[in-house]
Amino acid sequence: MNFEYFLAKRLIKGAAHKISISAPIIKIAITAIALGLVMMLIAVGTGVGLKYKIREKVAAFNGHIQISNYDNNASDVSVVPVSLNQDFYPEFKGVDGISHVQAVASKGGIIRTEETFEGILAKGVGKDYNWDVFEEYIVDGTLPDYSGELNEQVLMSRLMANRLNLKTGDSFYAFFLKDDDVSKMPNQRRFTITGLYDSGFEEFDGVYLFVDIRHIQRMNKWDEDQVGNFEVFLDSFDDIQEKSKEIYGKTLSTLDTQTIVDKYYKIFEWINLFDFNILLIIGIVIIVSGFNMITALLVLILERTQMIGVLKALGSANWSIRKVFLYNAAYLIGIGLFWGNLIGLGAILLQQRFRILKFPNPQEYYIDYIPVYIDVPTVLLLNVGVLVLCLLMLLVPSYIITKITPVKAIQFE
Repeated sequence: MNFEYFLAKRLIKGAAHKISISAPIIKIAITAIALGLVMMLIAVGTGVGLKYKIREKVAAFNGHIQISNYDNNASDVSVVPVSLNQDFYPEFKGVDGISHVQAVASKGGIIRTEETFEGILAKGVGKDYNWDVFEEYIVDGTLPDYSGELNEQVLMSRLMANRLNLKTGDSFYAFFLKDDDVSKMPNQRRFTITGLYDSGFEEFDGVYLFVDIRHIQRMNKWDEDQVGNFEVFLDSFDDIQEKSKEIYGKTLSTLDTQTIVDKYYKIFEWINLFDFNILLIIGIVIIVSGFNMITALLVLILERTQMIGVLKALGSANWSIRKVFLYNAAYLIGIGLFWGNLIGLGAILLQQRFRILKFPNPQEYYIDYIPVYIDVPTVLLLNVGVLVLCLLMLLVPSYIITKITPVKAIQFE
């Protein structure tokens, strides 16, 4: 039998322990552990959730990796076409971890109505386009269907529709300059809005208009097998840099690859700061919780001074007695972790299900509600980390037990 564990269990279950002078301090320490874990879980859940949601939206408009011709300029407009006849299209079999490849083309233009006008970036997509990532952003109407004959259906953002005073079902004219001779009359196209989307990403919602890619091909005088670029979606975002290098090595020397991390580096530099904020919060909370536990342990030791003297008189080693109080502290930390997990995970699940909390300024965070994400390994790591770090912090104050002499301790009141 583990003597230290047995003695610690008797102390915990003893009635004197519950009515002792240390009881309020112990409750405060448990509450501090619980509240600390709640703060850490919420910090991790909201920070990681926001980061995942933002990069998910960027990928929805651009894919994870783009393959284009080296001769294209630095803008988003497709200039030099790429042939569809590639080894990696429609399926990229040469590199693992790729879920989808789609061909797109973009062209700048202007939408003009009787009242106003707006600059746009018409993104031409075809029957291979993966609309799954856009389904949750549809706020009115339906997605366009480009699987049949060339049609006038377009998907417009609600932001752009409000600026132009348009709605689902309305038709409008868009004008596009001719690349070969800008002095000529621009290309004119009549489109009909089949659906409205709202991603909350004003940088994209304010310019992107989804049209049939065949309109772009005709205006640019491209062949049917020519597109602007390819968008590649990965199974795991964490592999984006590694997969980008692999894809670059598997494509023609005339083709270049670019990740959304490189293309929108300012956005990703910003969301990478979330990790620092999360670590800072975790560090502060662990320190505060640790000091609360140190206070509780010192009070427990003070309250059990006579018992320590008796154990020493009976021949118990200092480390053996220290282990008794460390077991006791681990039990108290465990209670705090239990309630912390219950409250913290419960709050995260409620937010995930009902989206109760909203951002006061959605445009600053590219989303109107606070997204959350629960990662089981991270939750387990937090619990183990809090337990281990708090116990390590308690090793120092428990050293006071070695300074207690049996004679003085037994006489202590």
